[in-house]
Amino acid sequence: MAIGARDKIDKELVRKYAKLKMDNPDTTKLVDSQKMLSAMNDYAMMQRSMIDMNAKLKSICSDVTSKSVVYLRLNFNPPRPRKK
Repeated sequence: MAIGARDKIDKELVRKYAKLKMDNPDTTKLVDSQKMLSAMNDYAMMQRSMIDMNAKLKSICSDVTSKSVVYLRLNFNPPRPRKK
């Protein structure tokens, strides 16, 4: 799956913004890079934990559901008439 401009408007926007350079050295002083990386790592670990917990919960729910199912015995043969 390719990512990119698909029509004329998108292509023109890409050309326009590709020439612009954003260089804001002042913003690097506002945010400590190590603190930012630490926060991103914490968020990623929390997200991973949530995914693992969701998978475990689905597994537990499917186990409980499968163990609580009651199967009925179905008789596919019609009853035979009794001898008199």
